[in-house]
Amino acid sequence: MNTTEASWRAPASLEEALALRAEHGDGATVLAGGTFLGILVNQGLLSPSVYLSLGRVAALRGIDEGGGELRLGAMTTHSAVERSPVVQARWPVLARAFGLVASPRVRNQATVGGVLADADYASDPPAVLLALGARVVLRSPRGEREVGIDELILGYYETCIADDELLVEVVVPPAPQKAVYRKFRSRSTEDRPCVSVAAARDRATLRVVVGAVAETPQSFPELCHGSPAQIGAAYAEHVEPISDARGSAEYRRRVVEVEVRRAVEPV
Repeated sequence: MNTTEASWRAPASLEEALALRAEHGDGATVLAGGTFLGILVNQGLLSPSVYLSLGRVAALRGIDEGGGELRLGAMTTHSAVERSPVVQARWPVLARAFGLVASPRVRNQATVGGVLADADYASDPPAVLLALGARVVLRSPRGEREVGIDELILGYYETCIADDELLVEVVVPPAPQKAVYRKFRSRSTEDRPCVSVAAARDRATLRVVVGAVAETPQSFPELCHGSPAQIGAAYAEHVEPISDARGSAEYRRRVVEVEVRRAVEPV
């Protein structure tokens, strides 16, 4: 990552980080794990003038369970989620999804908050977090607010995070009765998904979310009725997939039908 001409801010506390974020606004680029940001900078797609590194902010790390909910600090790594005994025992679908991201080297660096703030359409965690009904905590000197994953991610690399806000925590509701995450790769085992599907059932409610096929995770609650085959066919009909290096729109549509069916069958 080339930071020769950029200034560097590395606050030691959350209060300091929030103050610096408010001071610099959209002039500061927040650096969490840096796995995706490094790619953008190295390819010349992003040239920050100020880096706001959160690596020293201990308050943004941690995995806690309280009141049945799971709270993940924004700077908690993918590996920490994948290996957490609490997550594995209570939210195994979450451990699986984070454990399927890229390679161990990437998972040791990439963070929970970073992957959501990046709003990269081809990431694994957003789809499963949306299916689980997770919400994020956004904080600024003005106060704090919570938004759902569907409210957070607005489009390609676009979120609702204000210029003076930091994503500080992810809150996951009590685990559903059953949940499944499926990742279809069209190229290599370390690649990002061509199509991903998360399905979660809690009592009579079924939630199905398709990721990596459009600018935001795709969810159609009105279609989550009927047999697995019917739900798969309905999702394939309603989704509007993109074409990229991992597959054409038509190819993705066919994969969506199969993967949705396979995800719904066990739940």
